[in-house]
Amino acid sequence: MKSEGEQGEGAPATGAAELPAIDFSTFILSLSTTALYQMGHVADPDTGTTMEPNHTIAQQTIDTLEMIREKTRGNLEPEEAKLLDSLLYELRLQFLKAAN
Repeated sequence: MKSEGEQGEGAPATGAAELPAIDFSTFILSLSTTALYQMGHVADPDTGTTMEPNHTIAQQTIDTLEMIREKTRGNLEPEEAKLLDSLLYELRLQFLKAAN
C-alpha cells in the first residue's frame, strides 16, 4: 500500500498537468498535427518555432494514418471514419502544396 504522496508506476509526476483521455479521434488528431509539424506548417508549442520541413518523415506519418485507415476499415464509428478521411485528404493536400 502506498502512503500519501507516493506514486505508482506510470502515475503522472506531482504538479503535472492532467492530460485528456486518449480515444481514437484524439490519437488520429495527434498524428495529423505531427505530420503538419513535420511539414513546417505548425509551430512547436514550447518554442514557437517551426521545424525545417522534412517531407520524407511527413510522408511516413501520412502513410501511417493510411495504414490505420485500412486496418480499421469497418470497425470505426461513422464520425471516426469521416474524421480520418478528412484528415488524410487535408494532409495530402498540404503535402502536395509543400512539395511544390
